[in-house]
Amino acid sequence: MSDSVSDCTETRTVVTEAEVEALVRGICFKTGPPRTVGVEVEWLVHEPREPRRPVTTERLEAAYAALRTVPLRSALTIEPGGQLELSSPPAASLMECIGTVSADLAAVRAVLREDGLALLGVGSDPWNPPRRFLQERRYDAMERCLDRTGPAGRAMMCTSASVQVCLDAGYEEPGPLGHGRRWWLAHQLGAVLVAAFAHSPLAGGVPTGWRSTRQRLWMEIGAGRAGGPLPEGDPRDAWARHVLDSPVMCVRREAGPWEVPERLTFREWTRSAAPPTRGDLDYHISTLFPPVRPRGHLELRMIDAQPGDDGWRVPLAVATALFDDPAAAETAYRAVKPLAERALALPAPHNPLWIAAAREALGDPELHDAARICFAAAVEALPRLGATTELTDAVRAYQDRHVVPGRTPADELLDRLRGGEPHPYGKDPRT
Repeated sequence: MSDSVSDCTETRTVVTEAEVEALVRGICFKTGPPRTVGVEVEWLVHEPREPRRPVTTERLEAAYAALRTVPLRSALTIEPGGQLELSSPPAASLMECIGTVSADLAAVRAVLREDGLALLGVGSDPWNPPRRFLQERRYDAMERCLDRTGPAGRAMMCTSASVQVCLDAGYEEPGPLGHGRRWWLAHQLGAVLVAAFAHSPLAGGVPTGWRSTRQRLWMEIGAGRAGGPLPEGDPRDAWARHVLDSPVMCVRREAGPWEVPERLTFREWTRSAAPPTRGDLDYHISTLFPPVRPRGHLELRMIDAQPGDDGWRVPLAVATALFDDPAAAETAYRAVKPLAERALALPAPHNPLWIAAAREALGDPELHDAARICFAAAVEALPRLGATTELTDAVRAYQDRHVVPGRTPADELLDRLRGGEPHPYGKDPRT
């Protein structure tokens, strides 16, 4: 479930514009009963005793070399800034998914602990500027492309971390679990998830004015790269058009730097004298970062990484309950339907609803009301999905601590800083 793709050595089979549309429609929404769930958890790697000091490249390389010898069920990947990501295999149940990732995280933490390192769950690095760890042509090209819209791209690549929930697209037929309803719900409920789990209020050690600075970075990258289509109409049609009309990030080469064209859409590329291949299409889709990305399943990409060893379980459980339990899905649909008007027919995340979610979080009264309804529905639904009492209690505790009073982990972090705590994610060795 990671973004990893092959290099440019696949079979050079050229695709036409019509073939691209047919391929995208066929591969990006695989419908059927919602049966599987997955999660991708990203983490910053830090030194708890000196949390503001970046871990050296040499130290990260040694730690990751050791981790690659550890047998894991989840896929281990490294992000451009050295963030660590675990991507679960598709699981037959919520609890199976949590069990797999929890075991893998325990193994990862044990290896990192030997070198005095730890995983940090926060949506964006609170202290350090972007720093490239991976020196690869893919990321060289990505950096050059994103630099055209400002510094947000480098920050996203190198300082951000998230919890990405992966759910089946749903039934072909309409209804609470139909793929059309789930596609629409993901774009409206997504703003509620941004708000409820906001956890990135700092940059350079000072408040940014946003509860989710990570989400602000995605908005600043621009709609062509980090936006999505409007969730109205047929999802396959909308996504196929979006793929064709989005700008090409780069043209891969077997040798030398990859070309980074300006203002070339994939549709225009198919009409050129040197059209793209099927491999180029797959790669192009992997360079699109909408908040909801269809990859056969739906990938919900809007949730900040969460504090604590097990904080990631709560957004995974809430999202799964609100999508896969029919009664909870219907409640969520009714709760977020009034919010849709605030989007002003603009795609997420570049609309007023999503901007309010990232800036104000649950301080926005309407988002707060919707979050309270949705969390109550999730708590009620989790036992029906086979969740343990421990997991349900964890979601209820989050509901009581954050959602009911209208606060998020970002608010708690800001409170600690205002109280004079200089190192909220680790012990200051000077004290």
